[in-house]
Amino acid sequence: MSRRNKLFGAFAGALLVLGAGTVVAYQVTGGSSGTLARTDEIGGPIDLIAQDGKAFSNADLKGQPFAIFFGFTRCPNVCPTTLSDLTLDLDDLGPLADRMKVLFVSVDPERDNPASMKDYLSAFDPRIIGLSGTPEQIATLAKAYRVFYEKVPTPGGDYTMNHTASVYLMDADGKFTGTINFQEERSTQLAKLKRLASGTGAST
Repeated sequence: MSRRNKLFGAFAGALLVLGAGTVVAYQVTGGSSGTLARTDEIGGPIDLIAQDGKAFSNADLKGQPFAIFFGFTRCPNVCPTTLSDLTLDLDDLGPLADRMKVLFVSVDPERDNPASMKDYLSAFDPRIIGLSGTPEQIATLAKAYRVFYEKVPTPGGDYTMNHTASVYLMDADGKFTGTINFQEERSTQLAKLKRLASGTGAST
């Protein structure tokens, strides 16, 4: 079975298992007020735990450009779609993909620990690094990236998460270069990632 077919199966399974939920796309903003953030204010130090249980920081990026996406493992639509797209993009980039990192940061620290992140990401490209941490660590990083997220109660006492749906593209110096928007044309996504990985300019 091809990777594309496997991804389709994993995505369909995620929709069936997770059921309905609310995940919405937001602009890159400066906070809950919805004001646009200055691009030179986006980004900051990473101090989290990877899905292998080891500490992960900016030093582990080894001076490489990276794409960073904030979501959660019980996400019913945006996250599996985005991670599936990124998996296909990494495949299509070929050797160029090894010149960048892809990070998936959980905004649901109450439920997403390294083990659950590892299990969830097994359906996607193994080069995607899952990161989790304490609520305080997640809040600090989300604020640095101007990422919006909130817990939304659901019937039966459970909850889902609303969160920013964009992928942030950061150069080798950790400076913001642009975003990939949810369900953007894959040809556009791929072009942005090629520019990011090759260091040839802004990806907006």
